[in-house]
Amino acid sequence: MAGSPELSAALSGSNEFLPGKEVTMTVMVQNSGLNQMKFVQSGIISRDDLPNTAKLLTVGLSAGTAPLLVKSDPQMVGDLKGGMSVPVTFRVKIQSDAQGGNYSLRLNLSYTYLKEAEQVGLDSIIYRYKTVDENLQIPVQIKPQIALSISDVQASSVNVGNEGYITMQVMNSGSEDGKDTIIKIARNGNSPVIPVDTSVYIGDLPRNGTVGVRYKVAVSRDAEAQTYPLDMVVTYRNSEGDTVTSDIQTLGVPVGGKIDFAVVSAPGTMAPGEKSVVEVLFRNTGAATAHSAQARISAVDPFTSNDDTAFLGDIAPGGEAIARFEITADKAATLKDYGLDTEIRYRDALDNSQISDTMKVRVNVAERTGMSALFANPLLIIIIVVVVAGGGYYLLVMRKKKSG
Repeated sequence: MAGSPELSAALSGSNEFLPGKEVTMTVMVQNSGLNQMKFVQSGIISRDDLPNTAKLLTVGLSAGTAPLLVKSDPQMVGDLKGGMSVPVTFRVKIQSDAQGGNYSLRLNLSYTYLKEAEQVGLDSIIYRYKTVDENLQIPVQIKPQIALSISDVQASSVNVGNEGYITMQVMNSGSEDGKDTIIKIARNGNSPVIPVDTSVYIGDLPRNGTVGVRYKVAVSRDAEAQTYPLDMVVTYRNSEGDTVTSDIQTLGVPVGGKIDFAVVSAPGTMAPGEKSVVEVLFRNTGAATAHSAQARISAVDPFTSNDDTAFLGDIAPGGEAIARFEITADKAATLKDYGLDTEIRYRDALDNSQISDTMKVRVNVAERTGMSALFANPLLIIIIVVVVAGGGYYLLVMRKKKSG
């Protein structure tokens, strides 16, 4: 009896991998060890194990020089006889910033084999085993690819409910030169930041090259003032002439508060049947300037208005503007407080027309007091007219008597 296991290994399938991918690697472990001698003399007891069998084989994979992470523990294979092979699988994550090139993985093989077998007498055998730990190199190739590094993200007029621009610097930190490069942005899940312009054509983007890009985005009205995610990918033609799309990179876009208004003036007061000018003071409580703002009031029963729109101009954050509306209250109006709907139409920084949330203008309908109440009484007016006329007539008669 003579011989021992001779193990070798190789990847099953392609050994080329892309950065950023998580893959399953299948390693084929083969035992090509041969038995070089066999005893056939009568009286020799047959052996249970053969010297070319790798017993209790355990296979482990480590990164070696490759920029990757092996997520699987060593695999217990069992006995591997001579002339046989066995597949062993490992889950591996290639680093997203891995540079293209040739690398070697390290495969650790641990096993035991029958080194000697000594027969004692005619009915017993003494086995002597040897434990072996050996390392094999598994060559792999990581294909070069563009990787995006994003910096200096700036937001201009990106506010809740409005449109604005985002600008940034994009660097090719990968190991591939890109040709016919297009950098694209896309909505991240249900993020309220929605791209309006989605693509910028760059052309050539060499390794370590940096380019500035700008995109127009819209922000939904139900967002808040905070930073939201936005996805970015690059599509390019590689050195082999193939069109490749990179992995998604996620960047944060700072979103400012929305343009909002509040009515800060005191409630107006008018009497039934009265036509009055109601002054409404608006304040911009938002985070951006409202341009060319116009206020509109909705006069509903028991009110009417022939002048329901007022121009306010530009209102900066914290700024105020007064709107004047001519309103008539019906004579049969109930004496109480009313709330009239008002809203402001304005233009944002990109000259898009926007409408504010609806606000309430308080108007109190009450009886006249003081002199206005006196002059509002028709009977009293008639009496005053009669008295004044009578007094005038009396003075006229008295003057005629004196002159006569």
